[in-house]
Amino acid sequence: MKLEGIRVIDLSLFLPGPHLTMLMADHGAEVIKVEPPGEGEPVRNVGYRAGGDSVWFRNTHRGKKSIVLNLKDPLGREALLRLAETADVMVEAFRPGVVDRLGVGYEAVSARNPALIYASIAAFGQTGPERNRPAHDLAIEAMAGVVSLNLGSDGQPTNPHMPVADLSGSLMALSGILMALHRRHSTGKGDYIDLSMMDATMAWLPNVTGPVFAEDRPPVVKQERSFGGYAFFSIYGTADGGHIALGGVEAKFVRNLLTALDRPDLIDIATGPPGPGQEPVKAFLRETFAQRTRAEWEAWLADKDVCAAPVLNLKEAFHQPQAAAREMLVRDADGNLHIGIPIKFHDEPGRIDPTLPGLGQHTEELLSDVGFDASQIASASGRG
Repeated sequence: MKLEGIRVIDLSLFLPGPHLTMLMADHGAEVIKVEPPGEGEPVRNVGYRAGGDSVWFRNTHRGKKSIVLNLKDPLGREALLRLAETADVMVEAFRPGVVDRLGVGYEAVSARNPALIYASIAAFGQTGPERNRPAHDLAIEAMAGVVSLNLGSDGQPTNPHMPVADLSGSLMALSGILMALHRRHSTGKGDYIDLSMMDATMAWLPNVTGPVFAEDRPPVVKQERSFGGYAFFSIYGTADGGHIALGGVEAKFVRNLLTALDRPDLIDIATGPPGPGQEPVKAFLRETFAQRTRAEWEAWLADKDVCAAPVLNLKEAFHQPQAAAREMLVRDADGNLHIGIPIKFHDEPGRIDPTLPGLGQHTEELLSDVGFDASQIASASGRG
């Protein structure tokens, strides 16, 4: 697999860092999860459970090793530094300054291993006036302007239903790590990655910043291109309470659908600018889609070459034939379900290792490898 031979030390908790390092584990990296004494990784005990473990933990920690370290103890700190000497990548997601106070920040680690790539993932990064503001995904999306784009039927901001800040941060950090690993081949040097989840979220907005950059104003959300301002980029209810999403405003899709529905007179309006002028087309489509069930519309649209899709619930999405064909729902030998691997290589494809580490399962093995005896291991792991 692509990342065989790469050792990763993961100090992060919850979602962004663990998701990133799981993707690396799926492609062959050895990932050592460092957990605090006590309950360890919080998501071991968060949310729904299946097969004895939390679904969240299973889908962020499969295929990893677990070590418990008390980083406030000098031996715990030394244990991490010794492990860092053997590693290629370290990931942390504490608030800015915490790892330096613990003595395991980039300067301390790189002094022991100059070739190591060290990624710090923080809500707002290591610099700037908001660097110390506490925040999880929702607050970060709010600061990035994304919550203002998620309006409910009452026109008020509502919770985004995807952890965009968490997972854009995860994927941006992964990209940075892979860039640094590639560069290390020619320089032999590691690097430090300062990853802000707010930065990552804002970087995902090139298609919706037009009003801000071109006209110096915030979007009028419901009238903008990407948020329902186009009749052909909107969602319509069906007779059975389902919904159909029209997701393409190209002229060919507009012509194909409106001609098939005997309303070619609406083509010019539908291909015009987004906003209130689209309302005659929207009104016609609302009335039309309400006359048949979702399944009937799916069958009718199948040969029309229109950019349209049924609005599936999450269960339907994971159990649809397309997801099965792409192996995005995987059942392991014990019957537990996993989200599949999204990066598909022709050669050396990734492989899911469904094994979940017990809390601290690999502590003795890994610390013995770096020269610790039993009493030192007990102290370093908070058991001394």
